[in-house]
Amino acid sequence: MKNWLIRASVFLCCFTALAGNAAAQAYPNKPIQLVLGFPPGGSTDILARVVASKLQAAWGQPVVVLNKPGASTIIATEFVAKSPADGYTLLLGASSANTINPILYPKLSYSPTRDFAPITIMGSFPLVLAVHPSVPASSVRELVAHNKTRATPMNYSSASTLFQLAGEMFKQMGGIELTHIPYKGSAQALTAMTAGDVQMLFLDPAPVIAQVKGGRAKALAVTSKKRWALLPELPTMAESGMPDFNVTAWVGLFAPIGTPGDIQARLQVEVNRILQMPDVRERLDTLGIDPGGRALGIEPASNNSETLTQLIREEGARYAKVIKTANIKAE
Repeated sequence: MKNWLIRASVFLCCFTALAGNAAAQAYPNKPIQLVLGFPPGGSTDILARVVASKLQAAWGQPVVVLNKPGASTIIATEFVAKSPADGYTLLLGASSANTINPILYPKLSYSPTRDFAPITIMGSFPLVLAVHPSVPASSVRELVAHNKTRATPMNYSSASTLFQLAGEMFKQMGGIELTHIPYKGSAQALTAMTAGDVQMLFLDPAPVIAQVKGGRAKALAVTSKKRWALLPELPTMAESGMPDFNVTAWVGLFAPIGTPGDIQARLQVEVNRILQMPDVRERLDTLGIDPGGRALGIEPASNNSETLTQLIREEGARYAKVIKTANIKAE
């Protein structure tokens, strides 16, 4: 009887493995959804549609972009977390959704680490530190020194928690005081700075550089660890006296936890192949064009699930310290 049970268990395991392999080999045999928590038209949406088009051409199955904006991307993330783990509903998760939301919203109905399998980073870009032209500073060090001589702290605008985190990180590492002025959108935050209502901000590159070219702003540094290939003349915050300063906006591809490993691997290989296509790289580079015709878009990435897992872990730890020190609360 015991031997019969062993043989039956072995047979069942083999059958299950074969069935899983067969399912992965047949993938995809129906439409795929790429879900994101942003409205149509933004950089993440364009990235999604570029990749969706290429996946559809390669696999011969419809690949649909599903926009589910709202609640700081929680609606879209929750939708995918509750979807079948079969590779047909995938999440384009932004950095803030996977590293900041779990800190600000401790009662989330899902866990970005326990409920999702990271596939790959799809693209990234740094933020730019910019100041109003009237600010007497041409570098980060001069900006810190200037703020320390003022009778009142400088103001900075932001339209997202990530931008606010960059401001608070600058405040903490520079040993200075800053006053945060929140705005509903990036356009309003930038207008406030160019109008002189606030003195500085951290924002994505394209809209900032357009104002720099028009003489309405000064760009001092980028927030990534290394200089950004699309703005090589701008130093990093690390080069500017803050060696631990590192804030990057990124978009990653995630599948519900339990998605077969073969399907995850196929997605990873295919998406990374697409991201290296010359026409895709050109499209993502030119998401934002400054008045001089220079590209300021998303820098395509090529990596694996381990890279994305490590990035989430490192950013989560770094941002948690900043949030706790600044006492930032979800609004």
